[in-house]
Amino acid sequence: MVFRVLVSDKLDKKGIDILEAARDVVAVDNKPGLPPAEQAAIIGGYDGLIVRSATKVNKALLAHAKRLKLVIRAGIGVDNIDLAACKEQDVVVENTPRGNVVSAAEHAVGLLLSLARQVPLASQTTKGGVWEKSKFMGTEITGKTLGIIGTGNIGAVVIDRCQGLRMKVVAYDPILTDDKARAMGVEKVTLDELFARADAITLHVPLLPGTKNILNDAAFAKMKKGVLVVNAARGGLIDEAALLRAIEAGTVRGAALDVFETEPAQKDHPLFSREEVIATPHLGASTFEAQVNVAVEAAEQMIAFAKSGEKTNVCNP
Repeated sequence: MVFRVLVSDKLDKKGIDILEAARDVVAVDNKPGLPPAEQAAIIGGYDGLIVRSATKVNKALLAHAKRLKLVIRAGIGVDNIDLAACKEQDVVVENTPRGNVVSAAEHAVGLLLSLARQVPLASQTTKGGVWEKSKFMGTEITGKTLGIIGTGNIGAVVIDRCQGLRMKVVAYDPILTDDKARAMGVEKVTLDELFARADAITLHVPLLPGTKNILNDAAFAKMKKGVLVVNAARGGLIDEAALLRAIEAGTVRGAALDVFETEPAQKDHPLFSREEVIATPHLGASTFEAQVNVAVEAAEQMIAFAKSGEKTNVCNP
């Protein structure tokens, strides 16, 4: 029997082409953008499902997915997939952690540089006819200390790029070994030590019970005055109300956020009234290269599973 696959979110054409070329193994239906009710009505006919971030693979959908064996997230984050519910139903969940690593890392570094020189606000006022050169006094990042929370795939690339910019890097990651820290050229520190020493802090961890609101009032109270904060990882890692208080108190000189507790973030978000805040709409993986990479990776993993049961990048072992 051919392994039937539903692609329920927009996937780059190269990924679809790979699936269609393997028609002796898989039969693919590319139906992005269906409402949840329509997804539920058809999911029972599929063995595999490829999603991005729009489709919610929850108990309501899984209740109709009696044939489903594999869900692949074309990307890294699996916040939209109920891993426990999938495991209970013997559905394997995989992601594609390498495809958008460089894009996400470059976006984080770009946000950091934009914060240091207040680029978005300076551009906005200049184009508005106001020449405020004296207002936008920035800071060099050369020689400054970057505190990086999470040294996985994306964090490692951020470390490499920031070292190239001559930043000193201190790192916190519970699974970072001393040998790996030496190989990466970073100083392994505790979280409290990172807060105390960092001139800029960037987050590169998944959203888990142990990382939710990892930057909260208590954390901000331990930071150096004038710290820069970047979150291009996951919404919910920062207590947004606490961040606003830290900005108002002058502890945080600037914050750049690509992700938010609730997405899409609304225009009346309290942080959006602050000139110190840069906001982008979850653009970490939004490059042509990343879209192709994750689509190809997802397609190849789906075909490998359909052929031989091979499992790659399993998120719910």
